[in-house]
Amino acid sequence: MDIMFVCTGNTCRSPMAEGIFKNMLKVNNIEGINVSSAGISVFPGESANEKSIAALKEKGIDIANHKARQLSDKIMDVDLILTMTVGHKEIIENYFKDIENFPKVFTLKEFAAKISGKNLSKLDIEDPYGRNYSVYKKTRDEIENDLSKILENIDKLEDILR
Repeated sequence: MDIMFVCTGNTCRSPMAEGIFKNMLKVNNIEGINVSSAGISVFPGESANEKSIAALKEKGIDIANHKARQLSDKIMDVDLILTMTVGHKEIIENYFKDIENFPKVFTLKEFAAKISGKNLSKLDIEDPYGRNYSVYKKTRDEIENDLSKILENIDKLEDILR
């Protein structure tokens, strides 16, 4: 199973989601799930945002070596794409829908609600880029909360993707 997180520049939200989920899988000894991230509009090779790195470091997660990569049909050989906003989801569905084996695409919040059976309050995770550090921590915690819902229901993952 391959899961990709997508945001705009692949320097804030999606690397945080990738780092958090990889850590959750490792801590819970869950194997067979590969996690990656990419962005819609990227400067390839750019490092993760310093505030994103610091926000995850507080949780013992290191994303300091992350390098941004552009979403393209060449890297979309995944089973599931989780986006940070409805806008990201729509871009992917409109631009990439003709590729072979098009993956399932949801917003992170939408998928967390679907897999956990919880109600959905909003679909987007706000972009912290250019904001103060407290916004990055809030974004990290929001992502972590949604990923926890997925982790708690990881046994349902394959059934939902059928």
